[in-house]
Amino acid sequence: MSEVLIASQLDADANDYLRQRLPDQRIVDIEPGPDALGKVPEQASVFIVRPINVRGVNIAEPPAGWPWNLDWVQLGSSGIDFYPRWLFDAPQVTSAKGANANHVAEFALAAVFAAAKRLPDIWVKDDDWHFTYLQPLQGSTLGILGFGAIGQTLARKAQALGIRVLALGRPGHLIADIPGVEAASGLEQLFAESDHLVIAAPLTEQTRHLIGRQALAHAKPGLHLVNLARGGLLDQQALLEALEDGRLGRATLDVTDPEPLPAGHPLYQHPRVHISPHTSALSTDGKARFVDSFVDNFQRYRQRMPLNNLVDIQRGY
Repeated sequence: MSEVLIASQLDADANDYLRQRLPDQRIVDIEPGPDALGKVPEQASVFIVRPINVRGVNIAEPPAGWPWNLDWVQLGSSGIDFYPRWLFDAPQVTSAKGANANHVAEFALAAVFAAAKRLPDIWVKDDDWHFTYLQPLQGSTLGILGFGAIGQTLARKAQALGIRVLALGRPGHLIADIPGVEAASGLEQLFAESDHLVIAAPLTEQTRHLIGRQALAHAKPGLHLVNLARGGLLDQQALLEALEDGRLGRATLDVTDPEPLPAGHPLYQHPRVHISPHTSALSTDGKARFVDSFVDNFQRYRQRMPLNNLVDIQRGY
């Protein structure tokens, strides 16, 4: 198979690492952003694309001739909601699913530790000390909604701490067989028995506002809800109501709907809501992990094998 031209919207450091990993291929840097889509060389067979529909951008129509001569489009993210529908008219589209699962799982555990150990509120700045009783994690129950790469990685880490893990996957599908992980019968059980509940499910038409008043009505008193997936999974008004009436003890949100929330939004001001700027998947080694995952798939592409992480647009991920 001859040299493959790969057009990439990754940053310069990531593209340089990609060249090191694939020295016999031609890597062409394409600046990020929708305006640069027309700069993809017509000889390109593979295109690594950064999220397009972000911060109000919505490119409804494809550039002329799309998908050009491309064989394969690699998304720069795990989810597909940051990309216009026409992008998936390419012959093959793969996501970055799983490349940053470890980082997101670590972030989830950090949020759980912060809630249980009241960090950073417990730090003292003077000699006015007061003893505070902290919640143990060993013997507590962690609920996981969505049991893909992130959910499974988180489950194993939590089990190592002596945490009971209760998981719920896609309707009609068994969760991955991890010894000791219990399968929840539905949202009601998941919410009723969890001390901490991490949302790690994909956003689809079927899962939008999956977590609303009905699910939250079953929450175990004091539940800590963590959303690391997509803001649209959670009805934010219902979340505020559940916090106000005491059903929820705390919410940690790495994602919101929209992103960012508008200035003055009540979630910013709520004392038991902690928001981070969609950063749980970002890490100092994240670029290398993404490139390594892409290179593994590229070897399959060269050998004409089925690609990993192919997107099913009908399924929504």
